[in-house]
Amino acid sequence: MQITPAHSDGCNHGARRSFLKAAGIATVAGLLGAGSLAQLAYAAALTKAQREKLTPDEIIAMMKRGNERFRSGKGSKQDFLAQQRASAKGQYPAAVILSCIDSRASAETIMNLGIGDVFNARVAGNIANEDILGSMEFACAAAGAKVVLVMGHTACGAIAGAIDDVKLGNLTGLLARIQPAVKAAAYQGDRSAKNNAFVDAVARKNVELTMESIQKGSLVLSELKAKGAINIVGAMYDIASGKVDFFS
Repeated sequence: MQITPAHSDGCNHGARRSFLKAAGIATVAGLLGAGSLAQLAYAAALTKAQREKLTPDEIIAMMKRGNERFRSGKGSKQDFLAQQRASAKGQYPAAVILSCIDSRASAETIMNLGIGDVFNARVAGNIANEDILGSMEFACAAAGAKVVLVMGHTACGAIAGAIDDVKLGNLTGLLARIQPAVKAAAYQGDRSAKNNAFVDAVARKNVELTMESIQKGSLVLSELKAKGAINIVGAMYDIASGKVDFFS
């Protein structure tokens, strides 16, 4: 497989895609074949051929390693200009992430991802509705993403608002979608928004229920998962430690 290098347009030719770098030399050699590693170092965007050779489990592992780099302060240098130019002709994201709008929980940043690596749908409390499901169906069935990741986070204001049953314009209806997680969260102790441990327990339960609602609400995605074409997983991001905890 031929990988087109960045041309002499001022881009950093030493840069490489974070997803591919995360795979490691041995894994990449297996995916792309002998003789391709030299060219890989110049790749600025994930190609369709490269993504098609990745399994859902490999993509999840790459995101985990990206988070490890982020937490260690040794994240791959991102040449965003090269990525923008390379992806302008077409995009081949490996995953679609449903995450919260919280300014501290940018999925691309905390998993050391670049332009074109993932689709990212962001909404307070990372809840799923018909529009989100339709977006995910586009990402997976039409555009070829292989992982659906629902990512919540600690100290989530939307979760706290749902616990307190906040009423505020259109936010009222959004928080109502989180209420089932408030009721279902298994927690012994103070079940109030003042208790950070309870807020986090509800946030995790909300991720779990959202994963369930995605499969129940989308025949397209549930069939893709049944075929093994995609995987649907959850995660919690700890805003204090920087760690992303993945779970099925």
